[in-house]
Amino acid sequence: MSTATPATPAVPDAPGSRLPDPAPLFPELATIATAMTKATRNGAIDPALIGLVQLRAGQIAGSTYHTVRQTGLLRRAGQSEERITAVASWRDAPYFTDAERVALELVEAVLVPAPAGERVCDELYARAAAHYDERALWTLTLAIGQICFFIPVALIARPVPGRPPGRNYRR
Repeated sequence: MSTATPATPAVPDAPGSRLPDPAPLFPELATIATAMTKATRNGAIDPALIGLVQLRAGQIAGSTYHTVRQTGLLRRAGQSEERITAVASWRDAPYFTDAERVALELVEAVLVPAPAGERVCDELYARAAAHYDERALWTLTLAIGQICFFIPVALIARPVPGRPPGRNYRR
């Protein structure tokens, strides 16, 4: 049995990603990312809601990359600083509609372990269904799935927050 320790990968001196850009290794990622974006931007729900839900997912995961990215996208889309800031404490913030609140509750139910029982219980689903039709619920589900697809990339590869995709990985 070997007791040798595995080699430690080099860490760049300057702040930067730990891994190179995955696009040359996996060209199909661009197709997947484009398809996910197209599916979520189908008009069934407001793009601002997608941003709010994905910001909350980034907060829950502790992803600086995603919180910086989603915050910037929400600002550019005209969302107020109060709404953006209050996503972290949405439950008692006066800036969200009931429909937005149930969407934020859904993302938390998906990403935060439930102490007992289902994460998305029938009661939560019924409240969501009262606000969203089937296409909108699927769109919301896909928006949560889209951010969940990219959270491991941010946490493992650690791309540089604030840099556009494709220019935030080490070379």
